[in-house]
Amino acid sequence: MRAVLTWRDKAEHCINDIAFKPDGTQLILAAGSRLLVYDTSDGTLLQPLKGHKDTVYCVAYAKDGLWSPEQKSVSKHKSSSKIICCSWTNDGQYLALGMFNGIISIRNKNGEEKVKIERPGGSLSPIWSICWNPSREERNDILAVADWGQKVSFYQLSGKQIGKDRALNFDPCCISYFTKGEYILLGGSDKQVSLFTKDGVRLGTVGEQNSWVWTCQAKPDSNYVVVGCQDGTISFYQLIFSTVHGLYKDRYAYRDSMTDVIVQHLITEQKVRIKCKELVKKIAIYRNRLAIQLPEKILIYELYSEDLSDMHYRVKEKIIKKFECNLLVVCANHIILCQEKRLQCLSFSGVKEREWQMESLIRYIKVIGGPPGREGLLVGLKNGQILKIFVDNLFAIVLLKQATAVRCLDMSASRKKLAVVDENDTCLVYDIDTKELLFQEPNANSVAWNTQCEDMLCFSGGGYLNIKASTFPVHRQKLQGFVVGYNGSKIFCLHVFSISAVEVPQSAPMYQYLDRKLFKEAYQIACLGVTDTDWRELAMEALEGLDFETAKKERKKRGETNNDLFLADVFSYQGKFHEAAKLYKRSGHENLALEMYTDLCMFEYAKDFLGSGDPKETKMLITKQADWARNIKEPKAAVEMYISAGEHVKAIEICGDHGWVDMLIDIARKLDKAEREPLLLCATYLKKLDSPGYAAETYLKMGDLKSLVQLHVETQRWDERSTRLGDREKRSRCWSSSQTMPWRRAGLMMLPIITGCCPCSASI
Repeated sequence: MRAVLTWRDKAEHCINDIAFKPDGTQLILAAGSRLLVYDTSDGTLLQPLKGHKDTVYCVAYAKDGLWSPEQKSVSKHKSSSKIICCSWTNDGQYLALGMFNGIISIRNKNGEEKVKIERPGGSLSPIWSICWNPSREERNDILAVADWGQKVSFYQLSGKQIGKDRALNFDPCCISYFTKGEYILLGGSDKQVSLFTKDGVRLGTVGEQNSWVWTCQAKPDSNYVVVGCQDGTISFYQLIFSTVHGLYKDRYAYRDSMTDVIVQHLITEQKVRIKCKELVKKIAIYRNRLAIQLPEKILIYELYSEDLSDMHYRVKEKIIKKFECNLLVVCANHIILCQEKRLQCLSFSGVKEREWQMESLIRYIKVIGGPPGREGLLVGLKNGQILKIFVDNLFAIVLLKQATAVRCLDMSASRKKLAVVDENDTCLVYDIDTKELLFQEPNANSVAWNTQCEDMLCFSGGGYLNIKASTFPVHRQKLQGFVVGYNGSKIFCLHVFSISAVEVPQSAPMYQYLDRKLFKEAYQIACLGVTDTDWRELAMEALEGLDFETAKKERKKRGETNNDLFLADVFSYQGKFHEAAKLYKRSGHENLALEMYTDLCMFEYAKDFLGSGDPKETKMLITKQADWARNIKEPKAAVEMYISAGEHVKAIEICGDHGWVDMLIDIARKLDKAEREPLLLCATYLKKLDSPGYAAETYLKMGDLKSLVQLHVETQRWDERSTRLGDREKRSRCWSSSQTMPWRRAGLMMLPIITGCCPCSASI
């Protein structure tokens, strides 16, 4: 936690009380006999309010309208001692009074005393400040009490004390809750405001002052705090809470509520909470070790077992000593403390074993593995130098030196490549042996190599996640946060205060390798996680490229163990079609042989693999053969085969496109009248090919009288006997249905009115 002073001002008199406007835009101060109104954004004094002739001790904004101007009088109740402070519960039903004689009186809104709490110090411990917890998540109303017995205590509404008194070592003058009841602000004779947990554990100092602190309040729904002092000083601070965490592969440890540590397994989503009951300053995690730095000690935890999914930690060692460090790292048998330019290696008993002095400030440090007691550390400096250090060796190894400061580092799985993010947000990748810069990418804030694939890394920046395989172009997708790890197909990203595992399909980099016929590399990428379609595509590409080993691995990966089937695929790609067909048949996959011969237009051979009179397979084969005939410019043969396969629409399309009227008539006469789609298509082509008589015959076969009328109107063929409809009822229906025809709008509507007959009648 870090406090940043936003603005400061000074009044002429002691600041007795402070109140924020409910929306947080203004601040009201009681200073002497005046009220001062400030703009909270920049500390501008908006106006002083005059009118009081004596000292103003309290000020508050109305929030719930408890008092109304219509009320003629105010109820008054006697108390056994001078009342110093008071606080309402969240629901406004109860009022707690803190008295000079050390008694706390809890009353209902009618003034009736319901609970009386007598503090041990009595009149020697005046109740100077009280406050109900504003949190809506607490099961019970909790009252925080600060007295001049230099203690802070907590009580339920029933008067039952929660926990024990917490010693303060100063006289508290004000107590208030911060961020919806998660923390407490306390100030007084120690001339500073301190931040405590809601249980009374001190976390740190918000701001040191030159005189007693009489009042402090948190700005509503924000992380700002205002402090008022006896000498009239008003200070406005912003509290910044840093992320304290550690990551090793799929285990992530982070601070929660400032005093707890939560260890999360990123794959199984299991979590375990470790209650430290003190401020957690630093966290480090490595394999089965967990180190937690507290204000006066460092705790070393270990897992109960070697099980990779075990989440039970127990204390292994305690180093009872206060340490000041910027970074903390834990190994199998040591902890590493980073202090500006210096690294110290300590045993778990707290004995310093080694120390390394660097040329510049240490910006990044990471454990990269190794035997217990001989682990390697990767260290990045502000001057651009990158070193490797072994915990059992006094001498640091310089890996390379670049011109810009280091922000983030990671080393590939084989320890052959190094990825660096510098202060210019550029990701640079080097060959460690040759010191050659392999490539660089812009807009990066963090980087991580894939722990299972040597040539894959990812980096984040600018709201995007970037995945790069070898020297191929970057694959990009939207993502908020920082990349902190990359394991297989999972990328671990930190956003604000939480980390999440993002499942990323590896299809894009796999196809990048396939495009260059790098089948073995593509297979390695596919093993990280791709779809079934991607696996099949890999197998096909490998077979086409005659990389049978990769194709066979792909089949085993998908659970296919039939060697005859695999060998048949190989023979088919080698052009040995007959051998392939025999193997397909032997392995019980005659359909694949049929499909192969059909695709190759070897229809005579394909017929040998037709099922026992299966009409579907026969139709498929004939259709394929017709398609082939059509493609090689043999349309008449194609028409005959399409008709044989029952694909009348395709046959009609070919006849119509070639103007074969006789064949269209023949097809139309052979079709059943229920097959409306091909009949309608025939009629359309016949009308288009200037054969209206045959078109009319087809419409009559279909019973489509509406189209028949329209045909004769368009062609003006009134004397055709084929237009007779038979009886009056049919003529009536035809007349009714033809009202929307074009000829009606063209003025021919006069014709049926004169004759009194149906316009499609032959007598017209």
